[in-house]
Amino acid sequence: MSRLVVVSNRVAPIQEGKTTSGGLAVAVQEALSEIGGVWFGWSGEIYTSGSGRVTTETKGKITYATMPLARRDYDAFYKGYANATLWPLFHYRMEFVEYHRSYVVGYRRVNEEFAGRLSTMLESDDLIWVHDYHLIPLGRDLRMMGHRNRIGFFLHIPFPPPDLLTSCSDHAYLVQSLCAYDVVGFQTENDVQNFLAYIRTVAGGTVGRNGRFEAYGEKSRAAAFPIGIYPDQLAAQAADSVRTRQTRRLVESLAGKDLIVGVDRLDYSKGLDRRFDAYETLLETAPSLRGHVTYMQIAPPSRSDVQSYRAIRETLEGKAGHINGRFAEFDWMPLRYLNKSFQREQLTGFFRTARVGFVTPLRDGMNLVAKEYVASQNPEDPGVLVLSQFAGAAAELDGAVTVNPYDTEYVADGLQRALAMSVEERRARWASMMSVLRANDLGAWRRSFLRSLRGR
Repeated sequence: MSRLVVVSNRVAPIQEGKTTSGGLAVAVQEALSEIGGVWFGWSGEIYTSGSGRVTTETKGKITYATMPLARRDYDAFYKGYANATLWPLFHYRMEFVEYHRSYVVGYRRVNEEFAGRLSTMLESDDLIWVHDYHLIPLGRDLRMMGHRNRIGFFLHIPFPPPDLLTSCSDHAYLVQSLCAYDVVGFQTENDVQNFLAYIRTVAGGTVGRNGRFEAYGEKSRAAAFPIGIYPDQLAAQAADSVRTRQTRRLVESLAGKDLIVGVDRLDYSKGLDRRFDAYETLLETAPSLRGHVTYMQIAPPSRSDVQSYRAIRETLEGKAGHINGRFAEFDWMPLRYLNKSFQREQLTGFFRTARVGFVTPLRDGMNLVAKEYVASQNPEDPGVLVLSQFAGAAAELDGAVTVNPYDTEYVADGLQRALAMSVEERRARWASMMSVLRANDLGAWRRSFLRSLRGR
């Protein structure tokens, strides 16, 4: 069997014996452990002088190959084009898009350098799997270097419709780069349709059956491969986690109050400011809930060196203070806002304790937190997931209370409905979602994409 070569912005070896619920790192580790091959990407290190070199380390069947980034490349490629241009653009947040030619030059330069360093390591029959928006041009760069391997790409974030994408001056370059792959994978059918709409209406290409398309002299296929988790493993972890000291402390502090929990990276795509507004509306319109419900929002820092992210943090701190100042009593704090990280083992215990999982991003590729919340529940007394209709997970989790995150009153109504839901309805909704999670777990995602990439 040919080797698998995985390329991602960051390489994240998992320590032996360490458990985790899902995500790219687990899927890559499993695939490479089974097939054998190389995981190539940025080491996370930045250098300011000299030149970086590729460092390799082999463990079992897997060779980890990493390289550092020069400071100018980190600033232009990672902070610049990837996270200040593509991230807001692909999340439909045009007001945050920063476009500078130096960013574009850096993005292309790093992708070309990645391709050049990887090129010397490739064998003719390697199967190559490239991940995410940082590395869109990589497949095209490898083609220009003469490689004819089967190369696939998977986008972990949303793909915008043509009228938004064309607001980026490099839209044609990005889509031409995607056309160089044999398979282009997305999280949802909506993302696939957005991409194919561009192929038809902007690129002037043709679209056939099963996502097959021709454009820019290339033939390829676009398809949805929604990423999953391992729900039963997570359920077992959650059952153990409720007995930990941290979860017991949380339960004691609630003193019988219902818990609403949200766990999100501090990012404008998560809509946390609107989420706080919806909770305030809930307390305004349902005064009987005051003193009987607590909302805990965990929001680890994200890209703290970017001004827009510092502004989000300041906004949320102000709103949290306002809500608590308005509604708190001497024995009740309505909102707990924690700007810090927790281990996954702790989070699963928190999820299992919570009556409501509050997941309302303004736009999200998938959102695995929603799936993790569902999997963490007690089957006899499960909580309710309140989920944004704009999260990719909404296409699969039909048992969630789906809301429009832009409508704070609608979200508040969804919270109230979730808090009042009978145990019979909660069990039925949970069972429906859990069956989907089991059928479309992380292993199924990996196998489905690689099967498509092999042309089967």
